[in-house]
Amino acid sequence: MQKPVLEPERRTNPLIWCAALICTILTIAVIITGFAVFVGYLVLRPKVPQMSVRSARLESIDYDMAGILAVKVSVVITAQNDNARAHASFYKTSYALSFGGVKVAYLNAEPFDVPKNSSRDLYYLVESTPIPLSPEQGETVEAALRRSQVAFDLKGTSRTRWRIWRLGSVKFWLHLDCHLKLPLDRTTLYPKCTTKSR
Repeated sequence: MQKPVLEPERRTNPLIWCAALICTILTIAVIITGFAVFVGYLVLRPKVPQMSVRSARLESIDYDMAGILAVKVSVVITAQNDNARAHASFYKTSYALSFGGVKVAYLNAEPFDVPKNSSRDLYYLVESTPIPLSPEQGETVEAALRRSQVAFDLKGTSRTRWRIWRLGSVKFWLHLDCHLKLPLDRTTLYPKCTTKSR
């Protein structure tokens, strides 16, 4: 009976040990980072900054027999940052004011910051250029004038970013979709209209 031949003991390649060590270090780093983000979230309780329409007023409306419409509207939009420990930045802010599907004006803002736990108002006084309307759109204007109330849509987006301590920054798109029924007598409307974040 032959004795089994024992092969020489194989040693693990040092490169495999090195790769295993690097993977272990990376895994531990990811776990620690995740734990730090979770604890930071629990401590800071971050809130998504918001944009809301604070007030709106129809300053003037002109509609002639040729079917040409011109309007002047004032709108105040508030950027709100309810975070107690982080300031927020707003950028790419653009809203379109429309009447009956026709764009009347654009409300844009340059990038700006809002300190922690505060707000900033954006004041807009927009005046449209004369807008030629179709007969159907003209009938909509005439009906609105009879009701003494003109309906506008204010839609658009803004981008917000804020830092969570030393853990990094968080970014969101803020979407605004507001229906404004503005009286002809220049009464200021205070709509409850706020952005939704994504």
